[in-house]
Amino acid sequence: MGGFWKIWRLGVKELRSLWHDPVLLGLIAASFSLMVYTAAKATRHELRNAPIAVVDHDRSQLSERIITAFYPPRFKTPARIADAELDPGLDAGLYTFVLDIPPNFQRDVLQGREPEIQVNIDATRMSQAYIGAGYIQNIVHDELDEFMRESGKAAKPPIRLVTRVMFNPNLDGVWFGGVMEVINQVTLISIILTGAALIREREHGTLEHLMVMPLSAFQIMAAKVWANGLVVLVTAALSLALVVQGALGVPVAGSIPLFLLGTALHLFSTTSIGILLATIVRSMPQLGLLIILVVLPFNILSGTVTPRESMPEAVRDFMLFAPTTHFVSLAQSILYRGAGLDVVWPQLCALVAIGTVAFVGALARFRRSVSLA
Repeated sequence: MGGFWKIWRLGVKELRSLWHDPVLLGLIAASFSLMVYTAAKATRHELRNAPIAVVDHDRSQLSERIITAFYPPRFKTPARIADAELDPGLDAGLYTFVLDIPPNFQRDVLQGREPEIQVNIDATRMSQAYIGAGYIQNIVHDELDEFMRESGKAAKPPIRLVTRVMFNPNLDGVWFGGVMEVINQVTLISIILTGAALIREREHGTLEHLMVMPLSAFQIMAAKVWANGLVVLVTAALSLALVVQGALGVPVAGSIPLFLLGTALHLFSTTSIGILLATIVRSMPQLGLLIILVVLPFNILSGTVTPRESMPEAVRDFMLFAPTTHFVSLAQSILYRGAGLDVVWPQLCALVAIGTVAFVGALARFRRSVSLA
């Protein structure tokens, strides 16, 4: 019991030190509130309010129908322009898309010809250009098919394709961005807090005081792990409830306690990694640079930005050794799809294994750094 009591008291000391550090407190508060909200609202991946213009040479019922099919929130209300305004408008960035409908378009369609609508795209707006081209193609095809059926020129198709979107029926990027940013901040802040805690002890000279006391390196490290991990766990839970569910209005499909269990196991790994990094460097600036090299690949290659299936096989295999890969998979399964323990137990086991290896490795490095100091 004495060893556990020492770990508890050292952890309380860590919490008191953090409470008197306004910079770190401000970082935690901003990361789990402002950063989560901003990432969800300001970095949408879907098409939204794309500026579009139309050069209508046909001025027919069909061309009018196609023009009116573009409306907010995907597109702005189409601007009707003349030929001479097309290139200057694209050059000035007034429009991302410009449709050029040729003369006699409706007549050619009804006569079975294959007239072409020219779509001019400002590809410097890369994400909008890529997504918008697909939207435009689908909208034009849908309006043509409906027009031909109403005109009696097309037979009723024998099969009707109905698309049903699961888990995020409106394809709202806020649902994805908000939750993923919480996950990213859990990884980033936990590594920063534990690394900064050890660097602060070394800079203030209190680490040497701890080592001459009847305390083991395991007890010192375990105290930093549970104290800083608890801070991040509580803050993440508040962010999920107040920011994601409250301010952003994102529904959570699964069990939040199960998600927090997975978060705690993930924090076991990341806090150990934070201590490992702090034993390699000697100052806070060096720690900050090293964290960039570690956290960016963790977050980018774990599936929070792009699906892992689209990455090279070697990267996918290598990232299986990173705790973020399993944590992202677990979080998406629980929060998006309502998965239970019977689905996510492999990720939980992987987090336990990776956390154990990370803790043992960090402890060995911590003991060596203390003995060399």
